Amino acid sequence: MSDYRRLYYPGGVYFFTAVTASRQPLFTEASNVDVLRNGFRHVMARRPFKLEAIVILPDHIHCIWRMPEEDADFSNRWKMLKGYVTRHLKGASGRIWQSRFWEHVIRDDEDWRRHMDYIHYNPVKHGLVNDPDAWPFSSYKRYLELGYYAPGWGESEPRNIAGIELE
Repeated sequence: MSDYRRLYYPGGVYFFTAVTASRQPLFTEASNVDVLRNGFRHVMARRPFKLEAIVILPDHIHCIWRMPEEDADFSNRWKMLKGYVTRHLKGASGRIWQSRFWEHVIRDDEDWRRHMDYIHYNPVKHGLVNDPDAWPFSSYKRYLELGYYAPGWGESEPRNIAGIELE
């Protein structure tokens, strides 16, 4: 039996990574990305939380969630999300997700910014695009419009995330 322990803080802010089983590139199809987005809506309607940032890559996702002040149960939300996607994804057979996900409690503003930058730089890191603005399945554009990023940010690896590996 595993001795794996998770930290549950009501109102906590968490960075997550969830990976497809055997790194299947399930989210190369826009229709599968739509299923994942609908899954998030489904879960958030039943068990609210704030999705602060996300990037959907072909075989994994990274995101930051802010939990409600009185609630820390992110595990059941992930179970609901993975179940929704598994039931609704067309053409997929067998296991869709790795059985676990990785979480990190965001400790302060600097930690939040580092994980936010990691999320938004990820498509460039993986060689999918040369500029985060070119990746369609990311919250980057929203933060660019809000002024968190200057145009051209992420065309080279930002120093604050150099060498970080969160997958």
